[in-house]
Amino acid sequence: MKVKLRLGGMLRRYAPDAPEDSAYEIDLPAGSTVADVARYLGIPTREIRIAYVDGQARGELFRLHDGAEVGFFPPIGGG
Repeated sequence: MKVKLRLGGMLRRYAPDAPEDSAYEIDLPAGSTVADVARYLGIPTREIRIAYVDGQARGELFRLHDGAEVGFFPPIGGG
């Protein structure tokens, strides 16, 4: 199945060939989860603060559907 992926902030380094300003597609086996996307890209889960699917925050075990849009954002520090 194909899913669209967006990476925020420093997570973009896990997909250096992806366009910065738009989603790009990846192919995954049917029944894949949010955690499977992170593994596919080699992103350690500790580097993901928020994961969303189709605009809704989702946990790592959420099962994806064909055409889903997945986004990952890192923790943000500041003061």
